[in-house]
Amino acid sequence: MKPYLIALDLDGTLLKEDKTISPFTKDVIRRAIDAGHFVVIATGRPYRASRMYYEELGLTTPIVNFNGAFVHHPRQPSWGMHHYPLPLAVVKDIVEISESYGIKNMMAEVLDNVYFHQHDDVLLDIVRLGNPTVEIGDLRRSLGKDPTSVLVYTDDDHIERIQSHLANVYANVIHQRRWSEPWHVIEIIRHGVHKAAGLKQVANYFGIPKERVIAFGDEDNDFEMIDWAGLGVAMGNAIESLKTVADDVTKSNEEDGIGLYLQDLLGL
Repeated sequence: MKPYLIALDLDGTLLKEDKTISPFTKDVIRRAIDAGHFVVIATGRPYRASRMYYEELGLTTPIVNFNGAFVHHPRQPSWGMHHYPLPLAVVKDIVEISESYGIKNMMAEVLDNVYFHQHDDVLLDIVRLGNPTVEIGDLRRSLGKDPTSVLVYTDDDHIERIQSHLANVYANVIHQRRWSEPWHVIEIIRHGVHKAAGLKQVANYFGIPKERVIAFGDEDNDFEMIDWAGLGVAMGNAIESLKTVADDVTKSNEEDGIGLYLQDLLGL
């Protein structure tokens, strides 16, 4: 069998609700690697918050972080660090209109450095994993580099208005997505950046055509990846709109969806 490139989203896909990988799925993934297939993580998380799973699986491949805004090879620095940040000026513009549009807070990440516009215990809890360097203060002054991603924290009454404004003013500059309930958070990365773009770099590196790329996901940030892959597989717990784009649907993340699917498909 020719080798496949297997792309795994983390939250809601590879990871169970308790943020662990089931022993069965882990065993199947390791057997896939031993059989000559390539396994890569493609996640919205930063590397610092996905490194433990990369090491747990014993991966030796590049990793796609920040939904494609940062792609690198943890075990081969010479492979390069492909970083696609947002223009700093745009982020500062968004800060300027924050009060009039009901934005409660903003957080920017420059790889492993985290910047908060204001102190916020809720958002701090989200980013603590991996012990990032955290700075709190007006982003117009504290941010000195183009950020990898930005989170806009608001409420249910304002989120659609903010998204509409961002789409009207910055459509050719940013790519935005709304987090699922109960979060009223808008995640912003650079326009044209998504998991599929990062995955293409990895596929090209290994010489794998997209027909032999298998991708698993569950949320709207997996759309491009699932649509681009030769075999895009939605989890049983995935949002319905992703299932309509996917080539197939497997069982949920709580039911070893990835492990069972790969075992059957690859004869492991």
